[in-house]
Amino acid sequence: MGLSGHCLCGAVKYTVDADPLIVGYDHCDDCQRQSGSTYSLVVVVPKDKLTITGTTKSYAKNGSSGKPVHRVFCPDCGSPIAHDPEAAPPIIALKGGTLSEADKKALKPDTEIWTVSKLPFCAEHLAKPFEHMPE
Repeated sequence: MGLSGHCLCGAVKYTVDADPLIVGYDHCDDCQRQSGSTYSLVVVVPKDKLTITGTTKSYAKNGSSGKPVHRVFCPDCGSPIAHDPEAAPPIIALKGGTLSEADKKALKPDTEIWTVSKLPFCAEHLAKPFEHMPE
């Protein structure tokens, strides 16, 4: 399949030469704040299959593992592109809203992580819920 996407202004583009490993909702507080929404739609892919073009900036904050999570974004328009957890070096979680229109429409989210932080008015329940980060 493969995926492609870009930020709001188009300065940052990416392609993935692989299918997603996980597609789901991340309800952690950091994702709520970074996305400005109730959760972040994440598309987890192998990091070595991702190619990003354009200049990015990142902000790092320790995650629940105690290791930094690097939040990658476009420095021009501010669009979040991905979060890159040092605790899981082989993967990176793309922000689903940055995918191409066709790729977004083809997504089939089935996993929810950090449901312990899920806001009470979020009524949708996916097939694979995890209170915290799955092992």
